[in-house]
Amino acid sequence: MDIYNTIMYNKHNYSLYIWLNLIQNMKTTGNVPDFDNLSDLGLLNIGTVHWNLSPEILSEITIKNEMGKISSSGAISVQTGKFTGRSPKDRFIVKDEITTKTVWWGDVNIPFEKDKFDALYTKVVNYLENKEVYVRDVYACSLESFQLNIRAINEYPWSNHFVSNMFNKVKKDNIKSFIPDWNIINAPGFLADPEIDGTRNSNFSIIDFTKKIILIGGTGYTGEIKKGIFSVLNYILPLQNNTLSMHCSANLGKDGDTAIFFGLSGTGKTTLSADPNRFLIGDDEHGWSEDTVFNFEGGCYAKCIDLTKDKEPEIWNAIKKGAILENVVFKKNSNEVDFEDGSITENTRVSYPLEFIENVAKGAKGNNIKNIFLLTADAFGVLPPISKLDKGQAMFHFISGYTAKVAGTEEGITEPVVTFSACFGAPFLPLHPTKYAEMLGEKIESSNVNVWLVNTGWTKGPYGTGERMKLSHTRSMINAALNNEFKGVEYIKHPIFGLMMPVSCPNVPEKTLNPKMTWEDKNAYDQKALFLAKKFNENFENYKEYAPSEILNAAPVSFVELES
Repeated sequence: MDIYNTIMYNKHNYSLYIWLNLIQNMKTTGNVPDFDNLSDLGLLNIGTVHWNLSPEILSEITIKNEMGKISSSGAISVQTGKFTGRSPKDRFIVKDEITTKTVWWGDVNIPFEKDKFDALYTKVVNYLENKEVYVRDVYACSLESFQLNIRAINEYPWSNHFVSNMFNKVKKDNIKSFIPDWNIINAPGFLADPEIDGTRNSNFSIIDFTKKIILIGGTGYTGEIKKGIFSVLNYILPLQNNTLSMHCSANLGKDGDTAIFFGLSGTGKTTLSADPNRFLIGDDEHGWSEDTVFNFEGGCYAKCIDLTKDKEPEIWNAIKKGAILENVVFKKNSNEVDFEDGSITENTRVSYPLEFIENVAKGAKGNNIKNIFLLTADAFGVLPPISKLDKGQAMFHFISGYTAKVAGTEEGITEPVVTFSACFGAPFLPLHPTKYAEMLGEKIESSNVNVWLVNTGWTKGPYGTGERMKLSHTRSMINAALNNEFKGVEYIKHPIFGLMMPVSCPNVPEKTLNPKMTWEDKNAYDQKALFLAKKFNENFENYKEYAPSEILNAAPVSFVELES
């Protein structure tokens, strides 16, 4: 029997349970809850357990242990080691009685044997013996009826600080009575042996829906922590609560209207939702219940490559004492961050609490959903900068989840690569994508919401010859949609993608709104558009058998007679 099950089994023998607690002889600091379940989790003989320390103290420990440095802004800067991003091929779900028939198994959700998990879990908790660990009690979901209590046990102090930044804080008076629904055990210094442990590499992130444990090892990249909980909620909310879980940002207008922004990394999801004229609900992960959009998190985890104060003042101003910078580079002989330096990774990040943003929506939730924006960075310069979608088109592009990776974003990429990620978050979807798409379709219909496809990528040609869409133009188009300024405007239909393109928009050149008109070689545009349409249709073959005719009819055409 593994350690976890042994301890839980012997809780029924009270004297033995007390003895097991006594032999730990653990030192503790901080605000300790009455329900300390570390023994229940098999965590015995820990050196010192630091409970719910403040971010200030965790920062001090990080600096003292030479695990980070103070930047000129006051934020601490850390290096996550070998891994500077997620490792989706090393994420697993335990296949058992609960998950066998419900999880969408395949390349996204890779099964892990129960016995292998138990054995690996025992090795990780043994590894943590005699070490200092940092424990934090937090919760996910700002809507009280969906609150998920989380206990994070971290090997590193700055990982625990990250948890404090990214999740909702438990009031000090409520810590004593806190009982976790889920536990995260995070041991970056532990390396698995793939041949013995059943992992692919030495790093891993494994979700056990029966034991309600997320086990992370071999990687210091903190994004694995938040995405682990996102995956859990992507399973629980749609399946058990009839609530749509979404990889999106959201904000709230002064008149109470809510806008949702879907988009993959690099499409501007965080940037565009951080609007000084609107209140931020959250920048990454949300739920949509019957009538409310609510944030899962209590913080933001923003990309900061090429960050400037002028372009993204909200994020810039949030990088201060209490924030954590990841994998950034300092300017020579200083502690000032060089945001243009991507020599460690293009995926430089900063985490900070929501309250670091000046305009934050009260309670991190909103009603009256009026607009949905599907963001894509089309490196081929084909898609319109903004177009209005009907319900079928919205579901088609939601399931497709298109963007393009360009040179420098990943090792080995030298030219644009077409990328599809179902529902703009495939790596975090335990259920089949059509489940989420169907729920979105129902929401669109019942809420009478406007859906827009926004291309934040290239215009005047593809990557290499064209230019990136101006952020000011994108903001103007989104503002026009939010302010209902496209009502009554003439639209023209894209001949290949069938998208309805407005012919005018305040503060945007008319020519910019029709991508073909920005290309010098109109025939070259047509050929590139047909190329991309083919890629869309090839990708949708994966979902065709599950899709209703409304979605199938929204697919782009593979061939059409075009005029210059």
